[in-house]
This record gives sequence, structure tokens and C-alpha cells, in this order.
Amino acid sequence: MSTDAEKPESECVVHDHPVPSSELARYSVDRDPHSERDIANYVEGQARDEIVHHVERVKREIVLGEVYDIWDVTTHKDRWWVITNLTNLYSQKYFPSLDYTLSFHIGLMTRLRSRSGRIAPQDPSPFDEVIRRADQAQARHDAAVEVEDYQAVGMLLRESLISLISALRRRVPISEGIEKPQEANFVGWSDVLMNELCRGGSRKELRQHLKNTAKEAWQLANWLTHTRSATWTASSIAIHSCQTVIGHYIQILEGGRADKVGECPVCKSRDIRSHFDIGIPPDGDYYTSCGVCEWTDHPAGSGEAEA
Repeated sequence: MSTDAEKPESECVVHDHPVPSSELARYSVDRDPHSERDIANYVEGQARDEIVHHVERVKREIVLGEVYDIWDVTTHKDRWWVITNLTNLYSQKYFPSLDYTLSFHIGLMTRLRSRSGRIAPQDPSPFDEVIRRADQAQARHDAAVEVEDYQAVGMLLRESLISLISALRRRVPISEGIEKPQEANFVGWSDVLMNELCRGGSRKELRQHLKNTAKEAWQLANWLTHTRSATWTASSIAIHSCQTVIGHYIQILEGGRADKVGECPVCKSRDIRSHFDIGIPPDGDYYTSCGVCEWTDHPAGSGEAEA
């Protein structure tokens, strides 16, 4: 009868130590470096004392027509789920179940959307000042009592719209020969910028809608600033009108880059995404990438976008 000492040594080699998280990207077959970088920037912006080592998209769920990308993110301190639309992160220490986390996220985002129409970008954006001023208007409205409080809401909304135009002007090339309005002429600049961003006869209706909506929101904010008849209802309507314009203009700028590209020049896919990189001189700019191949128009090339 043989003993344990007489048993032949197994030829199987058991891997008894984990691969360092910083090395995992080397072995990922299906990578999306530009989106990975967006998620890494988001996590490091939210968890400011942590450094991201690995980002991996593990799942995409479509619920009632809404797309949610789920990312597994490892830092030097913790491990997170990051779920998009709207983007939020959850520590895997407290949310170990992915299905539960997704259900929790969908419920939370639904509640946030129902409570407010505010624009709340979670990633670095050239519109941070615009959003901050719009949020200040909302906060002032929430605490308002007197007519002067509601007038102050109108003034803050005016400032947010002027900041919106300033952010757009820095990123939209204006054709030669176009007369440029005065700096604070919101309606004039809105016309010029929408003519550039929505060119062509096929986009006439969209272009006119954006111009009209912006003009009416600006006039409403001006009226609210000066009227002695300012009320909670009027203030609330003005806020939502200005937030709509901000949302439309951000969307038309971000989507416009992908629309102009149309299809990837390498693989001809139409899966073109828009990203923002705060590191592009002089003060950050958008770039696009292909969701199928590695093409990007980032000025530093594809290597710059690695997470």
C-alpha cells in the first residue's frame, strides 16, 4: 500500500499569485482605449486619492431603450463598478453583485432625472463654468422668497448663457467673411454658431429650431431679471428653458464632430464616438475615435488615449 510520500509529483502547475492589475490590459483582447481613458479620468476625478491601474468594460445592458455600459475598474486602493447613463461609480466592497448594482443604478438615475432637468456631465468638459452658473441659478431659485431673489435667478441664467457662447466660440471655427457680433450679444452669436454647426439645406429646420429656442430663452431670462412680477412659476420656466438650450448646444457640438466624420476612414464603420481631453492645448478639446478599429483624430495619436 503506497503512502502519500510515494505518490508521484503532479505535473500540473497551479497559478497561486494574481496578475498585477496594472498588467491586465496586456491580456485584454477586446479593448476600447478612448472610452477606457474617459472612465479612468472619471474615477480619478471622483476618487481623488486613487490611481487607476486597469479599466475593462464587462457588459452592456439595454433597458427600456437606454444603453448602460458597465466597467470594472481597479485602482491601487479599491475596485469599482462604473455604470454610464448617467455615469456613477460603486465600490465593489459594498456592491459585490453586478446585477444588483445595475438595478440600483437604473433606479437612482431615474429618480435623479425626474427631480431635475439640469445638465450634469460627469466627465471633464469645456462647459464646467456653464453648468456651475446654471446650478447656481437653480440653487437661488430653490431658496427664493422675494421678487429680488427671482430677479437674481434671471441674472444668473443670463450669465450661464453668455458662458455657453464663450465656450462654443473657442471651439467652433468661424468661416472667413462672417461678421462677428459683440462679445455679449448672445442672440447674434447663437445665429452665427448654429449656422456653422448646422450647415446645409437639409438641416434648416433643426438650425432654425435651435436659434429660436435660444432667442426665446434669452428673452425670458432678461425679462425675469428686470420684472417686478417675477414669481416661482416664471423662474422655474426660465430655468428649464435655459437648461434646454444648454443641453441642445452641448449636444450639437459634441455630436457634430462625429457627424462630420460620418464613417471611420480606416474601417468605414459609423461607430464614431466623441471624447473630451483636457490635456489638448490650449484649454482642452474634443476628439473622435472609432468603436471598431483603433483610428482616432486625437492630435497626439492613439497612444495618448491609453487608460
